[in-house]
Amino acid sequence: MKISAVILSKNDSDSLERCLRSVDFCTEKIVLKGRITDFSRQRNSGIEKASGDWILFIDVDEEVTEELRKEILNLFKSENSQYSAYYIKRRDFFWGRELRFGEVWKSRNQGIIRLVRKNSGKWEGKVHEEYKSPVVAGHLEGVLNHYPHPTVKEFIIKINYYSDLRAQELYCSGKKFNILELIFFPLLKFKLTYFIYLGFLDGPAGFVYAFLMSFHSFLVRAKLFQIYQEHAVQKNH
Repeated sequence: MKISAVILSKNDSDSLERCLRSVDFCTEKIVLKGRITDFSRQRNSGIEKASGDWILFIDVDEEVTEELRKEILNLFKSENSQYSAYYIKRRDFFWGRELRFGEVWKSRNQGIIRLVRKNSGKWEGKVHEEYKSPVVAGHLEGVLNHYPHPTVKEFIIKINYYSDLRAQELYCSGKKFNILELIFFPLLKFKLTYFIYLGFLDGPAGFVYAFLMSFHSFLVRAKLFQIYQEHAVQKNH
């Protein structure tokens, strides 16, 4: 059974080396480099390029753990997999510690689809993309390790970039600006992730993570307003 690893990379050589080492069991490695403006388009292009029967999607700041590696190899010892897609749990590390609650709770406990049979579905969404498939997905027990934000500076840079993409995506979908959402949505998101999802149990790192992701929500809506303003000005000229 041939497995292709499709890696989204942003020219981070150190992370790429770690990532590539973790997928050395895959028969094909496809590295998609460059500035990403549409994550689904990038991942779907990986599907087109891949020659394997199965595709493992992994980002440059992630690595396959030894447990997950063994589980995937055991899964394909017999070529009759029960499912055509699999959720994989992901552990996020921030400020040198693993986050267990808050924003990352869902991906840590429920997982995200990353291992798929080729042509069983496609990715949708420019940002926070999801794999859409008509088939029911299975769940693996092994995990991915995720090292997304080495410093607060890099975290803020990513938030600024991703909020640009998300605001543009909302505008193109016809989403209208709402001043109440601008004011209350970030606040409610912080309360949800920090208190309801127990982000406070992750200590100072949990607070910073919840605060900055709520700030991301604020930026998305503020930039959506800016886009509408810019288009209104263009129409008047």
